[in-house]
Amino acid sequence: MQATRLRIPEVVLIEPKVFGDARGFFYESFNQRAFNEATGTDHAFVQDNHSRSAKGVLRGLHYQIEQAQGKLVRVVQGAVFDVAVDIRKSSPTFGQWVGAELSADNHRQLWVPPGFAHGFLVLSDSAEFLYKTTDYYAPAHERCIAWDDPDLAITWPDIGMSPLLSAKDSQGQALASAATYD
Repeated sequence: MQATRLRIPEVVLIEPKVFGDARGFFYESFNQRAFNEATGTDHAFVQDNHSRSAKGVLRGLHYQIEQAQGKLVRVVQGAVFDVAVDIRKSSPTFGQWVGAELSADNHRQLWVPPGFAHGFLVLSDSAEFLYKTTDYYAPAHERCIAWDDPDLAITWPDIGMSPLLSAKDSQGQALASAATYD
């Protein structure tokens, strides 16, 4: 596996070694020891989630203010633009974001550590998105930052349509007024 620390070094792009031929492919999608070495962490995962979304769906920017979740995310069908935003006030990269295209074709995964808001935009006709979390879903602590917050200035890909948002995501707060981590 190849692990690349992005501009925010705690966020790691993971590219597994894929073995393929005319019959198809094989790759190890998760190995705890390799993950720990690649990220320099010792997080354990407690929950796996799977979502399916249509083209143009934008989910996020989500986080839990308590029971903060680290997420290891990947796409098994289609393609998304995946974003992590540093919302740790004490961090030198507070308010900065990084993004990467994840797809069934490139097999990439993104490690989004606790202390970050996370979201993605579906680029293909549909996408199936899988993610492991380091803590359980806690709806009472769930928060959402506006995907289009001008202070974040996320450069979402132009897909020729306006993003499709849930009611919750359309109510996202500006980072300036959102609850964040110390």
